[in-house]
Amino acid sequence: MGRCIYGGIYDPGNPLSDANGFRKDVISALKELDVPVIRYPGGNFCATYHWQDGIGPREKRPSRPELAWLGTETNQFGTDEFMQWLDVLSEGLPEGQRVEPYICLNMGTGTLDEALAWVEYCNGTRDTYYANLRRANGHEAPYKVKYWALGNEVWGPWQIEQMTAEDYARKAAQWAKALRLLDPDLVLILCGCDGTQSWDHTVLQVCVPVVDMHSIHVYTAAGTSHLKNVTAPLAAERAIRITASLIELARIERAVPVSKPPTKICFDEWNVWDPERAPGDKGAEELYTLSDALAVAVWLNVFVRQSRYIGMANIAQTVNVISPLMTTKDGIVKQSTWWPLLLFSRYMRGWTVATHVRVGAYDGETQPGWLQGALEDGAPWLDVSASVDDQGYVSLAVVNISETEDFDVEIRGVVGKDVSVYAVNAPQVTATNTEGKEEVSLAEEKWNGEGGSYKFPKHSFTMLRWKSSQS
Repeated sequence: MGRCIYGGIYDPGNPLSDANGFRKDVISALKELDVPVIRYPGGNFCATYHWQDGIGPREKRPSRPELAWLGTETNQFGTDEFMQWLDVLSEGLPEGQRVEPYICLNMGTGTLDEALAWVEYCNGTRDTYYANLRRANGHEAPYKVKYWALGNEVWGPWQIEQMTAEDYARKAAQWAKALRLLDPDLVLILCGCDGTQSWDHTVLQVCVPVVDMHSIHVYTAAGTSHLKNVTAPLAAERAIRITASLIELARIERAVPVSKPPTKICFDEWNVWDPERAPGDKGAEELYTLSDALAVAVWLNVFVRQSRYIGMANIAQTVNVISPLMTTKDGIVKQSTWWPLLLFSRYMRGWTVATHVRVGAYDGETQPGWLQGALEDGAPWLDVSASVDDQGYVSLAVVNISETEDFDVEIRGVVGKDVSVYAVNAPQVTATNTEGKEEVSLAEEKWNGEGGSYKFPKHSFTMLRWKSSQS
């Protein structure tokens, strides 16, 4: 889609690219995030993508019409290039760790035979056709791709080969059976809707015994309304809770044995995206504001608070397309949304810590509208999550969603006089970062913790971090 791959992660001929055509500045930036998994080859794109077009000698690869976003797919970057790029991205990680690949299968124009062939190409170890084809293409060892999605948003009217929930569930169950016969170690991910629809209930009732995760997608945006924008991710929190209940109900009704691990939610597309501001067929290149950065921070707080239900969460997308990272021919721009993503990726590790927040709340209109009724007490002006890592460091993430008011609050549980403070802010919520101009940035300082009271500035994201005395 757009410039995510071509002109983003893959830009041959650019002096900033390596010998493989991979943008070195993009790789360096992504390494800062310590990315655990990357989904490929995309979302809606998958419904007309045929993986065999993208392997073998590049000069023999066909260009194809791309129907999701009405472009042309040159197939110069395919499965082997993706795996090679992940190898480069994984360099420097501890032994035995890597950035995991996650492949979405074509359940639109694709066939089960094609899906089985892709799994065999990636994971096959025997003397069989597609495993040997991988070897002939220069890759002796199997790629050991663990995560495989059974289609993408097949419920949507924009999809090639849109299906009803009943038809999809029957098809997905049969595909899951065949794929597991080929490779029993696969982690299979069911195609859900947004977690609040009857679609999710229907497909889970049929497929929960044969899948490992259930995918849901939500994008949020609210035009020029800052408060609607920053509270919108709370709808995703409701979606997670509803989906978790639907999973539990399906497991009970289908008598899934307790020996089968819990079925987790795979939130494999989420972000702030306004399709009117950044149309998909024009590349979906968002110019993110401080308000959007705070919304992303609320998104990430939601994931921390609801982490017991989440198996995976993937911001869409990696670069250029509704992304915190933008490329130019001369370098990269880190958008406003980059900073909360960096802080959460770097520090929110380990275990979730329960928090109790006592502050006023926003009780006005929301986007979506139903959220206002679901938030019985409103959305707290301070949106909060916390974690503690295996070294005993506590990270407290606080978003002040108010556009006009600072909040000076007592923080109980802060120990010691060495608290690191990371703050993301700007003079206005409309501030943006562009090439040569950074209005939204990260500021770092220390706080001695004395008095136990901290002032959280208006329209800001703040992370406090300290060593717990209980470690």
